Amino acid sequence: MKQAVMTEPGKISFYDVAQPALADHDVLMQTKRIGVCGSDIHVYHGMHPYTSYPVVQGHEVGGVVVAVGKAVTKVKEGDKITFMPQVTCGECYPCQHGMYHICESLKVMGFQTGGAAQEYFAMPEWHVIKLPETMSLDQAAMIEPISVAVHAIARGGDVAGKRVLVLGAGAIGNLTAQVAKASGAQAVMITDISPYKLEKARQCGIDCTVNTAEENLAEAILQHFGPAKADLILECVGVEPTMTQAVEVARKGTTIVVVGVFGQKPQVDLGLVQDRELSLVGTLMYQQADYERALELVAEGKMHLDEMITHRFAFEDYLDAYHAIEDSNGHYLKVMIELD
Repeated sequence: MKQAVMTEPGKISFYDVAQPALADHDVLMQTKRIGVCGSDIHVYHGMHPYTSYPVVQGHEVGGVVVAVGKAVTKVKEGDKITFMPQVTCGECYPCQHGMYHICESLKVMGFQTGGAAQEYFAMPEWHVIKLPETMSLDQAAMIEPISVAVHAIARGGDVAGKRVLVLGAGAIGNLTAQVAKASGAQAVMITDISPYKLEKARQCGIDCTVNTAEENLAEAILQHFGPAKADLILECVGVEPTMTQAVEVARKGTTIVVVGVFGQKPQVDLGLVQDRELSLVGTLMYQQADYERALELVAEGKMHLDEMITHRFAFEDYLDAYHAIEDSNGHYLKVMIELD
């Protein structure tokens, strides 16, 4: 089978390798769709803090079961699936207390261990998420990033009736805003400096968009949210300027959820955090309940996903996907690799 390997930043090589063998509890998936995520782009640029090379990418995936080990009960041949890419120890304090997604020895498929950027991919059954037959392969590959957004919103508490500010209208920011709206937020505002991404957010049902290169964010918050400002702020970019914005525009007592992956360490004004009693909350990945909620939102028709897919590439053109992202001047949102 063909396998795509990022051998170093900016370089992908293809190899013919043996199809994975199955243990009793393993599921063999034929990979059909791979979404390119912001963290993958960090890896492409050599900026991901927790990834070394060579690495087989692929963690936003939709596929079909082609074989199962003799002890597998969750799925059968022909089922559509995606998977949770965390590899955990099961023994550390977080794992023993229901927080396996922040395992002390956490590895993530596509980053610290092999991902699904290959024609067939085997994994233990517990990673597998069975999908409805009616779900498209594109939707299947979007369940993982939706789950990121679901978990991030949950880390900020119940958003029903709340005013939610999302900084960054990339794929994760867009999905986070969509999940906030679908979860009953009174109002959702999303910001960016890209008119293209803000227009995409509007296409996905987020009515209140602010271009912070052209508008004063503090004034926009007062205009749209009133003097109570935002109840919850989510930083979905992973750069110092938006982290600074989050702290500066926060109402006293506000919760800020840090969603973006920071390639470089930011400076944060902890004086303001202390003085305003702000809560800085981290969020990492998801648990199975977040996947289940993501499936519900898609099944209920509450997520705009087709509008987010801006580019498609064949598997053999994997590297071209990164080149297109670089050359797009920011005019991309979700890039799909197809193995049909």
